[in-house]
Amino acid sequence: MSYLFEIFPQLAQGFIVTLQVFIITLILAIPLGGLCAFLMRLPVIKWLLNFYVWIMRGTPLLLQIITVYYGLPLVGLNIQSRLFACLIAFVLNYAAYFAEIFRGGIAAIPQGQYEAAKVLKFTSWQTARLIILPQVAKIVLPSAMNEVINLVKDSSLVYIVGLFDIVLAAQTAMNRDVTLVPMFMAGLFYLVFIGILTLLAKQLEKKFNFYK
Repeated sequence: MSYLFEIFPQLAQGFIVTLQVFIITLILAIPLGGLCAFLMRLPVIKWLLNFYVWIMRGTPLLLQIITVYYGLPLVGLNIQSRLFACLIAFVLNYAAYFAEIFRGGIAAIPQGQYEAAKVLKFTSWQTARLIILPQVAKIVLPSAMNEVINLVKDSSLVYIVGLFDIVLAAQTAMNRDVTLVPMFMAGLFYLVFIGILTLLAKQLEKKFNFYK
């Protein structure tokens, strides 16, 4: 038991970095994904956004992190911060997934609602904000929450560039003390956090009457 208390501060410090990656990615990727989903309706840039989504969803996130941190300096874009490099990769990757989720939600809205908005002389912004977005939010909530939970687990990939997250903290303690206990402790951190998010997702779904 004393060993658990001994390694807990290191794991907690690593988990703070994990939380940073998680929170900042969500704050940036969700609106960026929503914007991409709406812009996909424009023929001029639709093909470009579809190509971006195809690349982000078609290649491993691990490869994208490596490309941003180790590859961009080869073309003159030096990123000194490991955290910043990881955030670039995570935001671009998850924005693509959220864009597809939101696109599906937008496609589920009947065309008649757009026509009704025109009859009421709503602007495009009013139509999106007052009519489309509230319905899309309800439609995509289960899929979006599933991606949120996936993000928690994917955040462990930042160790590949040496960012001191909870996985690297646990691995360091494991190698030093020759025991698997730190890894099990790190797994417990993830399990509790995902459990909290799962309960939150169920409450949100209940609020939107998914279980009626």
